[in-house]
Amino acid sequence: MILTDREIRIALQQKQIVIDPEPDLTIAISSTSIDLTLDDNFATWPQINGLSIRPGAPGYSYAAVAALQTKQQSSTFALQPGRFVLAWTKQRVNIPYTSRLAARVEGKSSLARLGVSVHVTAPIVHAGFNNRIQLEMFNFGQNEVVLDAGMWICQLVFEHTAGTPDKGYSGMFQGN
Repeated sequence: MILTDREIRIALQQKQIVIDPEPDLTIAISSTSIDLTLDDNFATWPQINGLSIRPGAPGYSYAAVAALQTKQQSSTFALQPGRFVLAWTKQRVNIPYTSRLAARVEGKSSLARLGVSVHVTAPIVHAGFNNRIQLEMFNFGQNEVVLDAGMWICQLVFEHTAGTPDKGYSGMFQGN
């Protein structure tokens, strides 16, 4: 069951959802989601001739591959057509695993209509997650789209879970 604006406000008040810094709730909350803003950190993957990444290979390490990323801090980022960038929300999101909640990160229609996706295939924000949300952004459009730090970039849709998990999210991206 998806939380409505009223339920999101209650969950924030009761600390079942913690967002820091908290966005202006008078404009961030819609009927069934809350909007988050873009931070000023970006990471891109270089094109390396001959590099083949095999995530299923024995000994594969995402951390080793991620070390190849070019990281930059900037108030703007020009996302070119056909290009991919990792970006982060300005807000840290904490969903205590005892809250009986999980979330999905979704795009904003204003960006989607320009061809910009904010997640490739990983929309789930698990119970127990406590971090800024990493966005896997791709420009499917025909034109450069300039992303400004502080702009509304994505929305979170919160859902009730049937119970509480035995343990909260503790995957490799917790605390990154």
